[in-house]
Amino acid sequence: MATLLRKIGLIRLHNRDTEDPKHHHNHRGGGGGQQSASLRGKGGAKSGGHKQQQQQQQQQQHPGGAGDSSPGPGKGKGKRAAELAPRDKPPQPAAGAAGAAGAGGPRERAAGARAGPGPAVAAAAAAGGSLVPAGRQQHCTQVRSRRLMKELQDIARLSDRFISVELVDESLFDWNVKLHQVDKDSVLWQDMKETNTEFILLNLTFPDNFPFSPPFMRVLSPRLENGYVLDGGAICMELLTPRGWSSAYTVEAVMRQFAASLVKGQGRICRKAGKSKKSFSRKEAEATFKSLVKTHEKYGWVTPPVSDG
Repeated sequence: MATLLRKIGLIRLHNRDTEDPKHHHNHRGGGGGQQSASLRGKGGAKSGGHKQQQQQQQQQQHPGGAGDSSPGPGKGKGKRAAELAPRDKPPQPAAGAAGAAGAGGPRERAAGARAGPGPAVAAAAAAGGSLVPAGRQQHCTQVRSRRLMKELQDIARLSDRFISVELVDESLFDWNVKLHQVDKDSVLWQDMKETNTEFILLNLTFPDNFPFSPPFMRVLSPRLENGYVLDGGAICMELLTPRGWSSAYTVEAVMRQFAASLVKGQGRICRKAGKSKKSFSRKEAEATFKSLVKTHEKYGWVTPPVSDG
């Protein structure tokens, strides 16, 4: 009997637990509350770690805002950002550099502004807008002018009147040089006497980098044959080429060498009808000289035998 009563009591307890909605809700809510509390704890830990990671990233991107502390969620940060904005703003590039620094984001442009112009920009500035090339050109002009003025003074002091100089259009860099004398035992000297030719006229133009590069020299009159004088009045002499030139050579020395080469090459004044009055051409002389320089650079220059003097 006691066993039966215990069974009946257990059945009633079971029914009350299963049928009472309030008891059932409290029972399930208690377990669910613990589970949700644990989930909230995990979520809070995750969100806290995520927020800490975001703060670290913001500190890396903006070192100046690492110590910000604001009472409100948005007001303090906005005020602090407004205060930092003018100081963190990078300097505006110049109008000329804006195109060169236009590529990339804000941080790339700011890094480029701090690092200065790159090598390509510096090279372009040196090539176009820098004062270095102009200064160098001015220096070369001064060197050339001083050298040529000294050359004119030295030629004016020559006692034998071997050569004389006239400036073309008052230009210090364009000379007409008169060669008054050659070897008096040569056939060329005899031709000059017979044709009443007082001098052989030559033209010398001096490049920008003279005396470190040779002048361009050609015969103007009279029309000569042989004597290393070629078409257009070009002159075949190694010392007139960049390979054979030396800055120590003077105009006087060049003219004396030319007078000697005329005699060695059996130069004569042209007396053929219809050809003797034909003048030399600068364009033809330049083309001929350029061609002979290429030929001699390929095959070398022929040295005259010792017997020729």
